[in-house]
Amino acid sequence: MHHWGNDVRSRSGALLRNPYPIPPSYLTDESIHKRLLHLSCYIQHSIVQDYELYPYVSDYYRHVHVLPLACRVTDIPCSYPSPANRNPVIIHAPTNRLFKGSEYIEKAIKDLIGVHPFHYKAIEKMSHQEAMRMYAASDIIIDQILCGTYGMLSVEAMAMGKVVVAFIRDDVKVKFPKELPIVIANPDTIRDVLGRLIKDPELRHRIGIESRKYAESLHDVKVVIPKLLNIYKQIERTEV
Repeated sequence: MHHWGNDVRSRSGALLRNPYPIPPSYLTDESIHKRLLHLSCYIQHSIVQDYELYPYVSDYYRHVHVLPLACRVTDIPCSYPSPANRNPVIIHAPTNRLFKGSEYIEKAIKDLIGVHPFHYKAIEKMSHQEAMRMYAASDIIIDQILCGTYGMLSVEAMAMGKVVVAFIRDDVKVKFPKELPIVIANPDTIRDVLGRLIKDPELRHRIGIESRKYAESLHDVKVVIPKLLNIYKQIERTEV
């Protein structure tokens, strides 16, 4: 069973583990619990994308495997932030405003207007193809600053060679490779983090290069698929 996020991220579990409140899942805690109990009666193995999601399922399944999000990184054109650009473009895609912490991001943007030169664009109500074009023309992409991990937007943005801003919990961060290039920010620090990035084009350029390398090494399908096949082999061995 492959779980992806709010299908198992219970409100009670989130309140226990996360320093910032996130909105409830589209499922109630009771329905999540009943569903996991039912599935784990018949399925012994579960796959999750990282260690933020791991504890939500670890009490149910006999085996839980961590498999990074997969992306066709080599198919995504790369364009690093220019070290000469003093007027960066900042993008945020509030597909779920409450979950992503958009109100804190937009407040920080409002506070920074007139303090530093930059352009801000919110990506809403457009196709994935249109959004990808907007991301490609940006310098800084803000993902989610409440959940404690990063999602597919961050992966695609890193593949493009952009600076990604997101909140990664300390206990989750230590499980990622030490090369993780995501600039960590939360509701309390997002203004200062963005201010530092806006003022330093060379830093943005360096992080962009690190982002692409990280996406290639951890998230490209050529890396993830062999790991998935190894998980299947483990399952076959345990089922024999």
